[in-house]
Amino acid sequence: MSHCLLGIDAGNTMIKAVLFDSSGQVLSVAGCAGETHRSQPGYAERPLTDVWHGVQQAVRDCLTQAGDAARRVIAVGAAGHGNGLYALDKHQQPLLGIQSIDMRATGLVSELEQQGNAALIWQCALQKPWPAATPVLLRWLKQHDPARYARLGHVLCAKDAINHFLCGAISADYSDAAGAGLIDYAQRGYSASLMALYGLEEALPLLPPLHESCAVVGLVTPQAARLTGLPVGIPVVAGIFDVVASAVGSGVVNCGEASIVAGTWSINQVVVDKPDYPRPVFMNSIIERDRFMAIEASATSAANLDWFVREFDDGRGGQGAVRSSDLVAQVQPDMQLPLYHPYLYSGRKAGPARAGFYGLGGWHTRADMLFALFEGVTFAHRAHIDRLHAAGIPFSQATLSGGAARSAVWPQMFADVLGIPIRVATCMETGALGAAICAGVGVGLWPNLAAGVTQAVQLNPGVLLPDEARHAFHSKRYQMFKKLELAMDDLWHEVAPDI
Repeated sequence: MSHCLLGIDAGNTMIKAVLFDSSGQVLSVAGCAGETHRSQPGYAERPLTDVWHGVQQAVRDCLTQAGDAARRVIAVGAAGHGNGLYALDKHQQPLLGIQSIDMRATGLVSELEQQGNAALIWQCALQKPWPAATPVLLRWLKQHDPARYARLGHVLCAKDAINHFLCGAISADYSDAAGAGLIDYAQRGYSASLMALYGLEEALPLLPPLHESCAVVGLVTPQAARLTGLPVGIPVVAGIFDVVASAVGSGVVNCGEASIVAGTWSINQVVVDKPDYPRPVFMNSIIERDRFMAIEASATSAANLDWFVREFDDGRGGQGAVRSSDLVAQVQPDMQLPLYHPYLYSGRKAGPARAGFYGLGGWHTRADMLFALFEGVTFAHRAHIDRLHAAGIPFSQATLSGGAARSAVWPQMFADVLGIPIRVATCMETGALGAAICAGVGVGLWPNLAAGVTQAVQLNPGVLLPDEARHAFHSKRYQMFKKLELAMDDLWHEVAPDI
């Protein structure tokens, strides 16, 4: 009987618990959806108590489904959405939870840019400030809610808050801290000089101790065991930034390999041996001591389809995504098809971009609109990949995961739009699998992530190759997509809410 590993994947709303055996096979999976609180325009919060409740329910349901296999769990690893701001007070009680789709600090980013600090932060942290970055939100809290700022005891990322619930640890890992812009790469750790660039010199003691993602940081407490059904005393590892976890769970851990995650966020990432780029990328993270992840990302991906299905699917429920793919498959390439900007939640660049269908005619159908949506999301991924190439980070193929990977037609569209071969991960829960592999490494099941990937990750047979004619068709429309984006920029700024 093989050992089992539990991976927890905490997104901005959904928390999933997935039980794997040591070959990476899913034994059971359960989720708990949460609610984003939007008290004001641009705000996106989820109380820590809600996060902990979601973990309790998801883990308990997952282990109940697993039956006898639940008794073979030997370790737990968590992945969580990066950035945002999760905090405990000075008594280690929940204080606040701000998600990575929060935009309240947009004006503060402009201030940092005007002061020249944004460029200095990039030089130090390989990360430009953006509204939902953890230190930017912390600075916003200091300026706009000083009473709550004074109550801060520990500043955490999402998966760090889960670890605290499970084992009482106050911890962070390098992948999340780096992705949040908190790592001074000259020191591979926190620094007072970096915090000063954010205007947060006094906040350095609020940051938790750093660990490698696979390091054990604590043991499941009796209280957490009672609430979740986990065995008391099994190890909990530091965990991992969810986008890096998805790469690991897709088998992408070696230099030169690329991972595309098409979920809520458009994640486009390449493993490199040195974080040394001729021009900035959106985000840099750390996988292990000798490998880094160059990341281009924005909230412009498959969540657009979730919205479309939710609002326009005539209440027919969960088969909307499947039917959407079937409809898109019927559409013939035509330059007169509408275009779609996938900016429901943000744009690819700083600024108030918005989503929109363009060029609609009375003859266009639901299928045509869905084709435009699928294509527009894929165009946003291509724009990010263009930036990776411009930063001197080429790659010749990529592995796709996330919601779009489940579609019957979207993976081939990625190959056609990007003009590169695409592999698709077999496991649909790649974030949880990446976290579980970290847990396995932490308890000695494998010596490192690469060994864990070799044993626990499978890819779909075959490679999706780009169709030359389709690539040429999409390339022409991509140029129209970009021209339209430029044309809309002034209007987007004119109608932007005052956050």
